[in-house]
Amino acid sequence: MEPTSTKMAWTGRILSGLAVAFLLFDVSLKLMAPPEVLTAHEQLGFPPGLARSLGSLLLACVVTYVIPRTSFLGAILLTGYLGGAIATHVRVGNPLFSHVLFPVYVAAFLWGGLFLRDARLRELFLPRR
Repeated sequence: MEPTSTKMAWTGRILSGLAVAFLLFDVSLKLMAPPEVLTAHEQLGFPPGLARSLGSLLLACVVTYVIPRTSFLGAILLTGYLGGAIATHVRVGNPLFSHVLFPVYVAAFLWGGLFLRDARLRELFLPRR
């Protein structure tokens, strides 16, 4: 297993940090549940009361991702959560690049960051020399 270089590790931390910062912002909006968030949830077809539950679920997934020992599991859980967001935006007919693909961008940052900072993940996916 090749060790992670300092530049790779920091690039991975920055990518992961950007994704985590966005997701924590989303968590805070869902947990505070201002009227605008509740209206948006209704427009997406979710009951307004579900916002806090979704925020709690997302927070649990983000915490799982942030803990180094469970980061791979957290990335899998967040991929599922973001997949649900994609399906929701497709179902209501939202614009492709700004709404439907945004969760894909976040997932790319999550997985890219994890790939760069975790040698075990690179060993799993890169062919041996």
